[in-house]
Amino acid sequence: MNEEWKKEQSRIEWIQQVIKEKIENLKVSMGGLKEGIIEQRRDFWKDVTINLDHPDDVLETFMSIKQQAELLAEQERNHGQFYKKVQQLIRLNQSPYFGRIDFRETGEQETERIYIGIASLMDQQDEEFLIYDWRAPISSLYYDHSPGEASYLTPSGKIEGKMELKRQYIIKGSKLKGMFDTGVTIGDQLLQEVLGGTANTQMKSIVATIQREQNHIIRNEKSKYLVVQGVAGSGKTSAALQRVAYLLYRYRNSLTSENIMLFSPNPLFNSYVATVLPELGEENMVQTTYQQYLFSRFGKKFTVEDPYSQMEYTLTAMNEPEYERRMKGIRFKSSVAYKKIIDQFVANLSIQGLICKPIYFRGEVLFSAQSIHDLFYSFDTNISIPNRLKLTAEHLIKDLSTFAREEREKDWVLEEAELMDKEDYLEAFRQVQKKETQDEESFDGVEQEERFLAKRIVSKHLKPIRRILKQLKFLNVEALYRELLESEEFAWPEDWRLICQDTMHQLEKRTIPYEDATPYIYLQDQLEGRKANTMIRHLFIDEAQDYSPFQFEFLQQQFPNSKMTILGDMNQAIYAHSIHAPTLLNADLEGEEKITLTKSYRSTKPIVEFTREMISGGEFIEPFHRDGERPSVTVVEDLESLQSGIMDCVEKLKGKGHETIAIICKTAAESEKAYELLKDKMEVRMIKKDANSYEKGTVILPSYLAKGIEFDAVILYNASEQQYGRETERNLFYTACTRAMHELHLFSLGTCSSFVPRQYV
Repeated sequence: MNEEWKKEQSRIEWIQQVIKEKIENLKVSMGGLKEGIIEQRRDFWKDVTINLDHPDDVLETFMSIKQQAELLAEQERNHGQFYKKVQQLIRLNQSPYFGRIDFRETGEQETERIYIGIASLMDQQDEEFLIYDWRAPISSLYYDHSPGEASYLTPSGKIEGKMELKRQYIIKGSKLKGMFDTGVTIGDQLLQEVLGGTANTQMKSIVATIQREQNHIIRNEKSKYLVVQGVAGSGKTSAALQRVAYLLYRYRNSLTSENIMLFSPNPLFNSYVATVLPELGEENMVQTTYQQYLFSRFGKKFTVEDPYSQMEYTLTAMNEPEYERRMKGIRFKSSVAYKKIIDQFVANLSIQGLICKPIYFRGEVLFSAQSIHDLFYSFDTNISIPNRLKLTAEHLIKDLSTFAREEREKDWVLEEAELMDKEDYLEAFRQVQKKETQDEESFDGVEQEERFLAKRIVSKHLKPIRRILKQLKFLNVEALYRELLESEEFAWPEDWRLICQDTMHQLEKRTIPYEDATPYIYLQDQLEGRKANTMIRHLFIDEAQDYSPFQFEFLQQQFPNSKMTILGDMNQAIYAHSIHAPTLLNADLEGEEKITLTKSYRSTKPIVEFTREMISGGEFIEPFHRDGERPSVTVVEDLESLQSGIMDCVEKLKGKGHETIAIICKTAAESEKAYELLKDKMEVRMIKKDANSYEKGTVILPSYLAKGIEFDAVILYNASEQQYGRETERNLFYTACTRAMHELHLFSLGTCSSFVPRQYV
C-alpha cells in the first residue's frame, strides 16, 4: 500500500501541474480579450456610421450600432466564461478529486480508471478526462454501487459492467491525507473526517460524502413532486442543493439558475446556504421565503403579520381569553376546506355581489361604485370574472377619454395653464414645436399652444385614474374579504363569528393576520386573474412541514409548470396549523415519489440517542457512529445560578475549540431576557427574526430561527416543565436540541421538562 500511496501522491502533483498550465493559458487568453474589450469600448463610436437624414439611413445606423453592441457583448461573455473556468480550476486545485472507481464495461478488455471531483478536467489536448464531474452519469457508480456487478444510466441507455475498485481520498492542498478502499456507502473514515470538524456559518458542499439514498434525491429527473421526509441531520437540505447543481449540469443547455427557486424557512437560512452552489461553480438560484413572497404581493396595502410574530403569540399568549379561538381560526384558515369556501364565494360573485370602489376626480365622483358594478354585470356571465373585469376597465378607459376631451374646455384648466411655472411651460412649448400637425393653417400658434397645454394638463390629472383602471384597483378586495368572513351561507367552524370579530379588528388597524394573508391573496388572484409564474421550472420547498395545505395549493397555482422538491421532517412541525395536522409531507400528490431518510449525520451518536427518545417513532432514527460527549441536564433554582452555569459551560466549550455556540431560547421574548442576563458578563450576540447572517462565536436566538442550521454546541437556555410542558411544544423542543453537532447541554430553571429522557435527569 505504501507504493500505491506514492503513485497516488505523484498523480495528484501531476494533476495540479496540468491545472496550473491551464490556468496560465486561460489568463493569457483573458488578458488579450480584456485589452480587446477596452479598445472596442474606447473606439465604439468610431466604427459606427451615423446618418439620420432619411428613414433608410436611420435603419442602417441602428443596425450598425446593434452590430457593434453585439460584438462587444460577445467578447464580454467570452471573458466571463474564461473567468468562470479559472475560478473553477482554482477550486479544483485545492482538492482535485475525492473518489476513484475502476470500471470495466461489458465487452471491453480494458479497465478504465475514473477519478471523481467537483468539476471535470481534461488533459492538455482536451481529449481525455483526467477527472469526471460528480454529476456525470458515470459518477453515479461511485454513489450507488460497491465493487462487483454495476451499471449506470446515460441519456442513450444503460451501461453495464464490473466495478473492480472503489477508493476514497482526503486531499488537502497538494498532499494526500487519507486513502481507503470501500464498499457501497461512502466510508466512515471520510464521513468522520468531514462530520468531525467544526460547524461553519455557511453550509458545506457534500459531494464527497453523498450517500446512496441522497444520490437518489439528487439525480431524480422524472417525478413531478419529489417528497423527502428526512429526520433531523439526515442531509436532506444538502442533498437538495446538490440536486440544484445536478439539474443545472444535466440540463445546462436549457436550464439556468433563474429557472429554479428555493423557498427557505427564514432569511438567516438563505445566507447559511448561499455558498454551496458557488463552491460547485454554479450561480445561486432565486432564494426567498414564503413570508417575503407574501409581503411582495401586499405592498403597502396592509402591515402583514409575519409567521414569527404568530409563533410568538402561540407560544406566549396561552392565558389570553381569545387564545383558543385564534388557534381554531389559524387551523381552519390553513385548511383546504377554507380554500373551497373561497372558491364557492367567487363562483357566487359571478352572478351577484361584486363590491367596487367609486373613482373620484377633483373631489367629485367620476365613476360611481354602482355604475362600475352594473357595467361588470352587463357582460355575459359565461365570461370569467377576471376577463369581465378587464372588459369593464377597457370600457371605463374609453369613457375616460371622452371625459378628458370635454374637461379640456373647463375654466380650471385655463387657470392652471396661466399659473404654470416657467420650467413646465418651456417643456410644454418644446413639445408643441415638435408636434407639427397637417392642418396647422386652420388655427394660429396661440390656439394650438392653448389646446396642447389643456390636453397636457388634463392628461396629467387623469393619469392616476388610468392606472387605477388598468390595475383593476376599482375592485374592493378588502370589502369582499370582509363579506366572505361575515357570510352565513357556508359551513363555518364553531365560534366563527367571534373569530371573525378578532380578524375584523386587525383589518381596521390595517394589519392582516398571517393566517389570513394567503387566503386574502388567493381571493384577489381568483378575481383579478393574476398571471402565473411560468419561468420557474423547479421549485424547492424546505421545511415543508411548516406549510399548510392551503399554502401548498396556492403555490401550485402560482407555479403551474414547475416540478417541486419538497423537503421536511414531521417531527419538526412547530407552527400552530401544522402540529398534528395534514402537511405536504403526508399529502397524496399525483406524480409524486416519496423518499424517507432515517439516518442522522449531523449529531454525535450520544446526542441522537438522547433526542430520538423525545418523539414518536424515534426508534427508527439511526445515528451515525460518531462518538462524543453525553448530553448534560443541569437543574438550577434561580437566575443567578442559571447565569453562572451557562457562563461556565460556554467557557469550557470554547476551551475545547468549538467555534459556533448557540444558546437557544424558546421565544424571542425569552431571548431578550437571556441576552440582558448575559451580555455584560460574556461576549454574546443576539439573532433576531430580520437577521440575514451570523458570524462565528456565541449567539442567542429563538428556537424557530435555528431551524435548518447546525452549531458545534447547543445550550438550551431553560428546558423546564414550565417552558416546555405542553404536548404542542414537543416538536419545538426536539428541533432546538437537534441543532447540536458535537455537544448538547440543557439548563432547567426548576423542574425539568418531561420531554427529557428520564435517565438524563
